[in-house]
Amino acid sequence: MKNIILSLILAFTFIGCSSKSEDNTNVEPKLVVGKSLSDLKLNDQNEKPQTLSADTKIVFFSFSKPTGHMCNEFLEKQDANYLVEHHAVYVADVSAAPSIIKSMFILPDLKELKFPILLINDDKLSAEYSKGMDKESIVVVTLQNGTITKIDNLKDAKALEAAIK
Repeated sequence: MKNIILSLILAFTFIGCSSKSEDNTNVEPKLVVGKSLSDLKLNDQNEKPQTLSADTKIVFFSFSKPTGHMCNEFLEKQDANYLVEHHAVYVADVSAAPSIIKSMFILPDLKELKFPILLINDDKLSAEYSKGMDKESIVVVTLQNGTITKIDNLKDAKALEAAIK
């Protein structure tokens, strides 16, 4: 009986951690200078649909766990309205995490944060936003009237703060 239970636990672990990867090599990248980001529609950590406002100047993305932690730690030290005051939006890609880990740990932790985070929670969407990007950097997209004018790859929170200001 113990062996059956252990086998089931191992099987569910591997199923929960299995990659849902599809062939995303042919996706069209969304983060390209000259393209519009005005169609960006994602849910925030409270599952509320969000879009970019017309006055958004900066959108920064974290595509990995280390950059996500860096961004969260930086924003935790700021006022709750920091992003709004600086016309900035934070997008975190959580699509790579297994569903059970997201629902049990990641989303509950994110809901406790005082600032909004838009979440990429789909492999195809992740591929569209991350294609050609340095996933180990904080990707900062500068906008003018909803159109991408510049893309920077930042390595730390100090550079992020300078880019937002």
